[in-house]
Amino acid sequence: MSEIYLNGEYVGTTKEGRELVKSLIAKRRQGVLPWTMNSSYYEEKDEVQINTDGGRVRRPLIVVENGASKLTEAMIAQLREGKLTWQNLVEKGVVEYLDAEEEEMALVAFKPEELTKKHTHIEIDPMMIVGVGASLLVYPEKNRGDRSNYGSRMVTQAVGMYLHNHNLRDDTTAQMLVYPQEPLVQSETIHAAGVDIHPAGQNIIIAVMPFYGYNIEDAIVINKASIERGLGRSYSFRTYVTEANRYWGGQEDEIGFPDPSVRGFKSEKEYNKLDSDGIVSPETNVEGNDVVVGKTSPLRFLGVVKETRLGIKNRRDNSLVVNAGEGGVVDKVIMTESKEGNRLIKVTVRELKIPEVGDKFASRHGQKGVLGIIVPEEDMPFTADGITPDIIFNAHAIPSRMTIGHLLEIIGGKAGALAGEKINGTAFKGNEEYIVKLLKAAGFRDDGKETVYNGITGEKVEASILIGMIYYQRLYHLVSQKMHARSKGPVALLTKQPTEGRSKEGGLRFGEMEKDTLVAHGAAITLRERFSSDKTTIPFCETCGVTAVVDKIKNKTYCPLCKGSKIKNVDMSYAFKLLLDEMKSMMIYPQVVMEEEE
Repeated sequence: MSEIYLNGEYVGTTKEGRELVKSLIAKRRQGVLPWTMNSSYYEEKDEVQINTDGGRVRRPLIVVENGASKLTEAMIAQLREGKLTWQNLVEKGVVEYLDAEEEEMALVAFKPEELTKKHTHIEIDPMMIVGVGASLLVYPEKNRGDRSNYGSRMVTQAVGMYLHNHNLRDDTTAQMLVYPQEPLVQSETIHAAGVDIHPAGQNIIIAVMPFYGYNIEDAIVINKASIERGLGRSYSFRTYVTEANRYWGGQEDEIGFPDPSVRGFKSEKEYNKLDSDGIVSPETNVEGNDVVVGKTSPLRFLGVVKETRLGIKNRRDNSLVVNAGEGGVVDKVIMTESKEGNRLIKVTVRELKIPEVGDKFASRHGQKGVLGIIVPEEDMPFTADGITPDIIFNAHAIPSRMTIGHLLEIIGGKAGALAGEKINGTAFKGNEEYIVKLLKAAGFRDDGKETVYNGITGEKVEASILIGMIYYQRLYHLVSQKMHARSKGPVALLTKQPTEGRSKEGGLRFGEMEKDTLVAHGAAITLRERFSSDKTTIPFCETCGVTAVVDKIKNKTYCPLCKGSKIKNVDMSYAFKLLLDEMKSMMIYPQVVMEEEE
């Protein structure tokens, strides 16, 4: 007897489990049962699973009966004319949605020519076996699977025209490409996804060759003239927000140019960008730590207080400042109200980002690379026609990653540029013969290779070089927003060690592997200095070895255990002192054994 489960709950048994499932599917196709129902039969368990609950991932497939698709040419014509809709096809049982369990029972054909009597379904389009992200790629079937995954992820990281109404928005952070272009080699999905009107890349001339070792390990070489013409140029936006809050006791924040007598007043230099109303004006150049909105707040925990006799106001500076290491031009200033009725000010700062060494670029094939060197145009290799590439890409990135789609796009982009047309690179629909035909018609080799000359020596490069056009994306990982160093700065209150993170002006962690390099080098003093950023001096009893007590009132230091006064100061890291305190909190009193340093 086959057990029957409805949405995971046992509801009964049947003698003919497989026949029951076939009957349920037939009733669904006839419209008797809802199209959201799925059923499946597990022969090894002799179970029938019927699912109608929400949250299941389902995908549409065309129904096949007796080796023939139920979607006819007449139906396709009616769809184009608008006489039929997608829902009509679902209701007629021509198209049905399968969940993961029912798909286990299905035999799905990839293309119409593969159909046999055993097939139950056929893909609506071969491209539909990949997701939305992967369908935006070109020639994904020519690449190794993991590269398509990387490529899909990088499409989401690419800087482009993210919204057409960006100037009406106040996003906290945003990046926008200055000269976005529609790709020459494209998939059919970009129109459905709107990527054609929101492009996130540029068509560039690329040469696949080494360049004096500057493009090893995924580094790329970029033509300086290309950058000056706008290659990869983008704007970075950051919005700073402040609100004039109200407090108990009738006190409130004040927006305006802070009085020099308030507590925490910065130097005059930080406030010199403000207008008389205490707010910066649009198109003003600002730098890190510059004040963009002057604001003072009442002192904390004091309530209503009067000014002191010295004339120092009982207010503190709480101005809105530009993040350290950032800057740019004030793009817009919005003055409005919050939902509580408080005055709300938003200042958006725009910064021009020109590609520099360390910035990240990627093609649509998971071939990411960091800008390694910017070369003057006169030193770049050139073809017999005088064409210099925008980017030089290392050929060693191809064999191990097997991104043949990357090479195919270079050739396809070249053919498209020469013929003045867009090339279809949709998954499983590329036409390589057509690309070869276009290249030969334009007088080029069918493999896209050309004779190239060294821009520095003028000599002919012995090997033929693949040169063509490809769509490259600038990713939002900018070195200017990651680069960080410090000589001195704030420390954490608890550990007395430098704070962590660029935004907190923190230090760079000297980790275990860094420690090992100094150990291997024998640099003992340097090693000790690096691990003493939180150096402190603690008094210990020489007799007991426990932490001594410093009585500042009586001006004496003594041992809390033996009450002795034979005390010795010991240098140690504050982290070790914290460890001793933690042990004391667990009723463990550690003893320190001291020896004279030789």
